[in-house]
Amino acid sequence: MGKKIVIVGGVAAGPKAACRVKRLMQDADVTIIDQDTLISYGGCGIPYYVSGDVSDESELRSTSFHMVRNEEFFKNAKGITIKSGTRALGIDRKEKCVNVEDVASGEKADIPYDILMIATGSKPFVLPIPGADLDGVFTISDLHKAIEIKKRIATGKVDKAVVIGGGAIGLEMAEAFKDLWGVTTSIVEFMPQVLPRIVDFPMASMVTKHMRDNEVDIFLGEGAEEILGEDGKVTGLRTGNRTIDADIVIMAAGVRPRSEIAGEAGLQLSPMGAIVVNERMQTSDPSIYAAGDCVEVMHQVSGKKFYAPLGSLANKEGRVAGDNMAGIPSKFKGAVGSFIMKAFDVCVGATGLSLEVALAEGYDADVALTAPSDRAHFFPTEAIVCFQMVFDRRTRKVLGLQGFGPMGDGISARIDAAAAYISMGASIDDFANLEMAYAPPFSAAIDSINAVAYVADNLCDGRLRKTSIESFLSWMDDESTQDNWLALDIRHPLEAGPCVEKFGAEKWLAIPYNEVRERYNELPHDKTMIILCDAGTRSFEIQSFLNSVGYENSLVLSGGFNMMRRIGIDWYPS
Repeated sequence: MGKKIVIVGGVAAGPKAACRVKRLMQDADVTIIDQDTLISYGGCGIPYYVSGDVSDESELRSTSFHMVRNEEFFKNAKGITIKSGTRALGIDRKEKCVNVEDVASGEKADIPYDILMIATGSKPFVLPIPGADLDGVFTISDLHKAIEIKKRIATGKVDKAVVIGGGAIGLEMAEAFKDLWGVTTSIVEFMPQVLPRIVDFPMASMVTKHMRDNEVDIFLGEGAEEILGEDGKVTGLRTGNRTIDADIVIMAAGVRPRSEIAGEAGLQLSPMGAIVVNERMQTSDPSIYAAGDCVEVMHQVSGKKFYAPLGSLANKEGRVAGDNMAGIPSKFKGAVGSFIMKAFDVCVGATGLSLEVALAEGYDADVALTAPSDRAHFFPTEAIVCFQMVFDRRTRKVLGLQGFGPMGDGISARIDAAAAYISMGASIDDFANLEMAYAPPFSAAIDSINAVAYVADNLCDGRLRKTSIESFLSWMDDESTQDNWLALDIRHPLEAGPCVEKFGAEKWLAIPYNEVRERYNELPHDKTMIILCDAGTRSFEIQSFLNSVGYENSLVLSGGFNMMRRIGIDWYPS
């Protein structure tokens, strides 16, 4: 018998590492310990199980060839011993053994190891508010809770749901409640936008509008203060602004690394409590490895360690840990934090740094916004997609990309391409020349990822002067500054007309794109002109022309009306 390899944690990184070790060292004695009785499941699929997209929980635990990943499967197919229902109590590094306890019987034992791996994952953050322990309050922490949530909905016990937290899991759970089951659903988010720090205001606002259009109430900038109950069961949620009735409350306020066993064993932890590992997934003890949601990894843009609890990364880290435990010196060089999710019939994705994070990290950061067609404009299924590129003005390095558009592979393909390029330190120029597969049913001849890079290039070189949607909306709301600027709407008169009627010609001037060159003398020199079109492309062209004839008092509205419509500006005619 070869080396004794013990792995604590049996959901994602642990089983991946165990299977990799056995493929490389068939004589290794590999044991996985997990306190749960359900192991090796796709935790990221829980919202889709609740929604009904995944019909049975066993599908989350099955292989692609429809075998359930249970104790017998790992023993017979993989040669791995599973000790489920077994809690790891501590690690004796001197004697090289794990102290364990049988959850059902309480019987204790020691399991010796030559090499140990910790893959204990994450734990949900439970808000310290009254009522958190009421029946009907759930976190999304394991498959058992997901099964109970779905059981309650399916048996008619849930008419109203409240989700605390507007991150990805919170949004996905809200969709799950509303889309299939028709449950009256509300989201309460403490921050002023959904998906905070993951995407910036424009993308977050479009997601919010789409969720609201699908009858999910979203309350931003409100903290949950108390979960209300009667006879031990949840009845609602109170914030600083309102009380919301509820039969079920989902706490989706983020997760924290589950690293207590590592800390108690004297292994090095980060300030946020994640296990510190090197590129080989080794901890501060060379005989102990760690991977998955319990560790922090290197961010390939900022160069700093960060916490990224993603199933995709857990599997990659698990493989690298498995290689090294088997004597193959593999490295996990880090990540760029790629993310994508569906929200009813749209999706939003991001990779790299958001503008907010980039500025906080000290970059000379700015953004380029575009809202072009996702494929050739003449193709029948053409639709609008929205992209934001975050870049550093000083170095021209691309720091991040965000996208929003219809459900499908269009956004995902471009986020994936950007993730690869960003991880290699690509510049705006690299993105401008990035080759994407082209055919009219799949993309435009100038791909949207190239188009947003062109905008960034023009911004960096000073050819384009812009204003953000937030600044434009602020101008619209601030009557004290309205004499200093003018909206120049260059869209078709049928599109621009309603805005002229609403705001008046002194504030909103409509000159069609193809008439500006003849009528530019009608424009004022003493006001800042905000040039508006659908996507921003025509606006930049008109700005360039106006510069040439002495009008350098203009700004282009980033993203144009294509983004404004999707954000849901209430004064824009539907």
